[in-house]
Amino acid sequence: MTRLRRLLAVLALVLATACAGGASPPPREDGKETAHSGAGRTDTPHAGPAAPGEAGFPDARSTGPRVPLTPHATGDMTVRTDGAVIKGWDITGSLDIYANDVTIVDTRITSANWWGVNLRPGHSGLRILHTTITAVPGKGPDNGGVDYAVSNMGTSSVEVGWCDVSVFGNALSMGQGDIHDTYVHDLVPFRNTGGEWQHTDAVISGGGGKGKLIIRHNTLLNPVSVDRGASASIGLFADTGHVSDTVVDGNLLAGGAYALYAGGKGATGITVTDNVFSTRYHHNAGGYGAVTAWNAGGNGNVWRGNRFSDGTPITPEPAG
Repeated sequence: MTRLRRLLAVLALVLATACAGGASPPPREDGKETAHSGAGRTDTPHAGPAAPGEAGFPDARSTGPRVPLTPHATGDMTVRTDGAVIKGWDITGSLDIYANDVTIVDTRITSANWWGVNLRPGHSGLRILHTTITAVPGKGPDNGGVDYAVSNMGTSSVEVGWCDVSVFGNALSMGQGDIHDTYVHDLVPFRNTGGEWQHTDAVISGGGGKGKLIIRHNTLLNPVSVDRGASASIGLFADTGHVSDTVVDGNLLAGGAYALYAGGKGATGITVTDNVFSTRYHHNAGGYGAVTAWNAGGNGNVWRGNRFSDGTPITPEPAG
């Protein structure tokens, strides 16, 4: 009996130690630097579980097609009919839009092209709703990679709503548009034709837009590690002009070098409100921190109610 009791006691101790080790979440760095910007970490992302403060955001259950789909092996298809509606298709290929007021709804697009859907200059009114847009890793034209799930090459707004988007390096690329209730996840890193790691962003704007960009109530995840090209969950970059007239409201953000690149010194009219910055990939939301390039003194810029998923407020450092 004594030997049996000793064995049971040892077994209980081993089980207790294992359970305690598995249950402990990775610590987040505390202190002034983390509370202000979350800066200073470059750890490789390993997804943790969603925190209680991350409930209620879009996911695979609330996005994508709502109806049975019919296979369409379109290849890389060009749409030239104004007012065209593509509904209920399971497309193997991509869509290049040279038309106005096109609607893509309740559809799945699996592309091996540069894009899933591309709106060409001079055209407007594109709406993409309740649609899954994905790609085949290793089969794209950019050294096996694919770049844009949705590309807005025009100067009008594109609506992307209730969509499930994955794989593409720069998933949603537009300077003006309405992105809402959409789930961007599982971006796939790749080396481009120049041999460099392609930068990855769940949403990217190059600046210089003439219309409004609204990014509201989305789940925007960039799980790519920094050393493989991760840039942002939302990247507002002044590549082609100043960033302006942009709303970032009520989103769940995680991953990237920084989860949010906020426009830089010349940015104006940027409102960033009530967003949750998740620590599921990095202790500070992004590899280097939660936010950078915030122009606190820019005309019309507002930062309010933004926090980590545990409720800790985030105050950005000034744009440098």
